[in-house]
Amino acid sequence: MLTITDLSLRIAGRLLIDHASLSLPAGAKAGLVGRNGAGKTTLFRAISGELSAETGAISLPRNTRIGQVAQEAPGTDEPLIDIVLAADTERAALLAEAEHARDPHRIAEIQTRLADIDAHSAEARAATILAGLGFDARAQARPARSFSGGWRMRVALAAVLFAEPDLLLLDEPTNYLDLEGTLWLENYLSRYPHTVLLVSHDRDLLNRAVTSIVHLEHKKLTYWRGGYDQFERQRAEKMELLEKSRAKQDAARRHMEDFVARFRAKASKARQAQSRLKALEKMKPVEVMIDETVTPFSFPDPVKAVASPIVAMENVAVGYRPGEPVLSRLTLRIDNDDRIALLGANGNGKSTFAKLLAGRLKAEKGTITLAPGLKVSMFAQHQLDDLRPEENAYEHVRRLMPDAPEAKVRARTARMGLATEKMNTPARDLSGGEKARLLMGLSAFEGPNLFILDEPTNHLDIDSREALMRALNDYEGAVILISHDRHLIEATADRLWLVKDGGVAPFDGDMADYRQLITGQSVDRREKREADKASKADRRREAAQKRAAMEPVARQIKATEGLIERTRSRIAGIEAELAAPGLYERQPARATELSRERTRLAAALAEYEDTWLTLSAEYEEAMAE
Repeated sequence: MLTITDLSLRIAGRLLIDHASLSLPAGAKAGLVGRNGAGKTTLFRAISGELSAETGAISLPRNTRIGQVAQEAPGTDEPLIDIVLAADTERAALLAEAEHARDPHRIAEIQTRLADIDAHSAEARAATILAGLGFDARAQARPARSFSGGWRMRVALAAVLFAEPDLLLLDEPTNYLDLEGTLWLENYLSRYPHTVLLVSHDRDLLNRAVTSIVHLEHKKLTYWRGGYDQFERQRAEKMELLEKSRAKQDAARRHMEDFVARFRAKASKARQAQSRLKALEKMKPVEVMIDETVTPFSFPDPVKAVASPIVAMENVAVGYRPGEPVLSRLTLRIDNDDRIALLGANGNGKSTFAKLLAGRLKAEKGTITLAPGLKVSMFAQHQLDDLRPEENAYEHVRRLMPDAPEAKVRARTARMGLATEKMNTPARDLSGGEKARLLMGLSAFEGPNLFILDEPTNHLDIDSREALMRALNDYEGAVILISHDRHLIEATADRLWLVKDGGVAPFDGDMADYRQLITGQSVDRREKREADKASKADRRREAAQKRAAMEPVARQIKATEGLIERTRSRIAGIEAELAAPGLYERQPARATELSRERTRLAAALAEYEDTWLTLSAEYEEAMAE
């Protein structure tokens, strides 16, 4: 079990985690979520022992093996398969010792232990992991230095998965995976035999690979059961319940304050007024959960619409070297309202196709016909390095609006989702998500008719991805999307094209069909629908049972509220009648009778209010369980 007690962490003077506590059971699979910059990576560093806590402690069972993806990818001459096999240090040490051991008893111990850890199937397991992450048999035999940094990071991931640590810490592992690798990882983690703590902004991964969510918000850690969608629903329900509780508590507080204000100076009510003052002091305010807002994205619509098709290809081939096309025989059409997502493993040519559409690569053969006046813009993650590091966001936008007044330039910069202080921050000091916002805004600045986005979500948290989804759905131009975020694809794309075997062709199916194609797992949609219905029915039945059990209390609360309302109304009527000029002179008996009735009703009102408070607290506590 991972136990965090009263933990506080500070980086460069900034308090990121403040007296937070958490218990994660052994074997749990949990997703760690929170806004960018909240301190998720800092927490990982503390768990792994790289960072000391300011207060509190992190405890794990003795001899717990913690595994993380190495920050530096291997770049040696060793074959990939050997790098992954070496990650199991115990196996490697036992095999090395077995070559020189002479003591029969020690040889027997070594062989027994090798059998216990399934060492003889290690090469097959390592090859399976590498294959799942996109390396075929030939690639597994190649030296690591022959691969780019992104592919070497996959090797680092394969190594830590092969080592099977007792506590697996994964920080945004899908950032260097394609959709196919993400689907494989999701399936692998769901069957991982030990504890997993996963930082990810991929909603589908958090729904399928983990069974609980740890939310880092307002410097605290909160544990929730279920995947991300269930966490989001439960949190919204709790926020609503707390808001209602706060409103009721405010009403009760006002009732008490009114009572104290009315009767504090009267000797006959002094004791009751004092009692209510003490109750007010002891009344603990309901802490309402404040939902942090996310700045929306905004992409300008095309200034001028163009007629369909906006792009038409006939037998097109494209590549980087003459006579060696990456893609060929492309005969495709894109219309002015298309939303197309490109599927296919990395290396199959998705980015090549995107560059062809953006005009960054020329066709080797065939014809491409573009609609007159067509504007095409492209965003790609590697372009983040093209930002001028010494210039701030305002200065980047100013270059595109040289004659505009400052207010207009700043307003346009704000539409990119950058707050005032971030407009004046040099690009080199912006976070990855802020750089992505700036570059996306610059890419779409002129209102393109065709907007191409190549992995736009890598540096965005979940809420920012939702904001991007809404912006793309509001955008009136055509969109070509390359992403490993299935939720974004399903929410924005209405057509799927598969880039495979040197070609691009429409994919006849949806993302569930593509997942089945990649993982080989059958997707029984009827079963899923029935399971969803069953879970909803269970929730409705549980809520109905709670309501039924608390119905007598609810009726008492409603009846008490009626008594309070009627009593207050009667007291107000009596006070109005007593305030009538000359009543005491004309009808002294009537005045006395009214005064006694007001005293009696005031006492009754106090009892009704106490009863209402007690019953309301009982009802809310029962319904919140």
